[in-house]
Order: sequence, then C-alpha cells, then structure tokens
Amino acid sequence: MVDLADVRAAAKRIDGRVRRTPVLAAGPDLWFKLEFTQHAGSFKTRGMMNRILAGPVSGAGVIAASGGNAGLAAAYAARELGHPAEVFVPVTAPAVKVAKLGKLGARVVQEGREYAEAYAAAVVRAEETGALFCHAYDDPEMVAGNGTLGLELSSQLPGGFDTVLVAVGGGGLIAGVIASLGGDVRIIGVEPVGCRALFAALEAGEPVDVPVSGVAADSLGARRIGDVGFDLARKSKIDSVLVDDNAIIEARRRLWDEYRLAVEHGTAAAYAALLTGAYRPAPGERVVVLLCGANTDPATLA
Repeated sequence: MVDLADVRAAAKRIDGRVRRTPVLAAGPDLWFKLEFTQHAGSFKTRGMMNRILAGPVSGAGVIAASGGNAGLAAAYAARELGHPAEVFVPVTAPAVKVAKLGKLGARVVQEGREYAEAYAAAVVRAEETGALFCHAYDDPEMVAGNGTLGLELSSQLPGGFDTVLVAVGGGGLIAGVIASLGGDVRIIGVEPVGCRALFAALEAGEPVDVPVSGVAADSLGARRIGDVGFDLARKSKIDSVLVDDNAIIEARRRLWDEYRLAVEHGTAAAYAALLTGAYRPAPGERVVVLLCGANTDPATLA
C-alpha cells in the first residue's frame, strides 16, 4: 500500500526534475489544476521519473507499454536521466502521441489494438532484454510519484478545498491523489461509460476485465483497474461516476472555448462530471478539477 510517507519520499527524489504546475481559478469555488502543462504533457512524468530514479536501470534502459501518455513520460524521463527507452503502443494510439515518442528519442513498437496487447508484448521484451519495466499505472513508485501533485496542490490552495475530481483509467492518478490527500478531502473518480474499470471493480468487489471503447480510450482505456489503485480506492471508499462520450466532447470544447485550455478527451472527462451533474457539489463546496493531460491534436478543438 502506498501512503503519504511514500509520496513525500517521491517528492524529494524528483525535486527539480518535474514542473510545479499552476492552478487556475475557474469560477466561484472552482479551480483547475493544470497538470497537463507538465513535461511530456501529462501527470505521468511525475510517476515515471520516480520509478526510474528508484531503479535499478541496466544498460538495456527502460521499457513501457502505453496508449500514449505513460510512454511519453517514460521516454522523456529516460532521456533526461540518460537511459534508452523502448515504448510499446497499440496501433490505435493517436498519431500525435506516436510522433512525439519518436521526437523524445524512444524506440516505438506498435502491437495490438488495445493497451492490454501492447502491455503483454512489452513484458516479454523486458524479460528478454533485462530492461527496467515501467508499468503505466499499477506500480508503487509510479503511484507515489503521481501523488506529488496532491502535495503541490495543497500548498497552492492554502485556504483549503473540499473535493477533487479525477479522471480514472488504470488508477495510477487517483491512487496517488488518495495517498497524498485521502482523509482530508473528498476524492471522486470520473470514468467514461466505455472505460469503466474502477466503477466495475467497485461494483464487483474486485478488479474485473471490462470492454474498452470511446473517445477517451487512448488515455483511459485500461481493461482492468490496477491492484494498487483498487486497494486504495476501496479502503478510502472512493466513489466513481460515469460520463458519456458526448459529455466528454462538450467538456473538452468548453475548456477550449471558455478558458483556452487544450486538453485531451480523457482529461476532459473530469470536467464533464460537473457539466452534466454526474457530480453535484453542495452550495459553497470548494472543488478542484485535475486536468491531467494534453497530448491531443489541436486541430480537433475547433
């Protein structure tokens, strides 16, 4: 189990290697945490940096499997730390993410149509080469590194806040938020109807496989919630709410039109929960929406 001490240790380990991302006052009792401005375009750089620094890393470097963001984070962190990186992505990964992987110096291997297939191939490759395998979300060092944004957020809003809305895929982000903020604030998971790994696991009482589809599948399309994320969510009695693709598309459009924030569909899911009423704050409830990734094609914002 990952706890606050692990997050604080991660914060010391990655200090000076990740960005302190800003918070935007978006309205009365509403703030956006702009984590999409992080190196490599998502929160996952925090976790990957912590994972690789915790090591050990051989001459074979690091291997990751990802629909995009975790691979970008692994490629960026490996490059900054002087290690080669190999990233396995499904053939459905957005072209903008695949192109950026190459720019970051990673060797890109496209395998299968879903994250699960790319993951299986990456595990085999890591065993063959001896490279450090960096799981996209179900790893204690990844979770602890992700949790550092919670510590940062607390220092940025010294007046406090009541609730944090977090988009959920494999559970690495919400697990980190629980580890850093759990017990002090309400944490709400938000998932697309077509990618409901946490929602289904909480209903079943254990992680289960779910079908994956929809506009946010490239970043939230985990077939099964990670054990670390599920254990922390169950222990902390976290709720998950669902939003459909139309709501996600509209939330993404409004973030651009009203705030000029360019985010990917998975990120917009968290805001969609407010716009649709899937989560309804009480009067005066102070809410933070984590905007966690921006590896998207800007041409699709119009």
